[in-house]
Amino acid sequence: MDSYLYIKAFHVIAMVAWMAGMFYLPRLYVYHVDAKPGSELSETLKIMENRLLRYIVNPAMILTWVLGLALIFAFDVIDLRTAGWLHAKITLVILLTVFHVMLARWRKDFAADRNVRSGRFYRVANEIPTVLLILIVIMVIVKPF
Repeated sequence: MDSYLYIKAFHVIAMVAWMAGMFYLPRLYVYHVDAKPGSELSETLKIMENRLLRYIVNPAMILTWVLGLALIFAFDVIDLRTAGWLHAKITLVILLTVFHVMLARWRKDFAADRNVRSGRFYRVANEIPTVLLILIVIMVIVKPF
């Protein structure tokens, strides 16, 4: 049971790192929209976005998934037949992962100076991880079904 708690702790730590990046990356895009392509600011934001995604957000997402799946399958503590909350959580995490992939694609657009989206678009997109996080935490803590 000791290893279960350590895996659970590192799962939460990885999730916090992932979510931090998911909140920050679209905010960088909001600033990047206003930067003139080729400007010093634009080039600096390209570096920041790339490093954030490659060195923090991607590894944190992978670790969150690996540790989460380990918690489900390596320990006999959750009855998958009756854990509707877990099915809902996994669905929400899949949606978060899809959003992560979208952020990576948008970064490529900025890197190639071909972004076509507005700052308002990225401001709205910036709210998506917040809504998903709230729902995921409710599923895990409240276990409504």
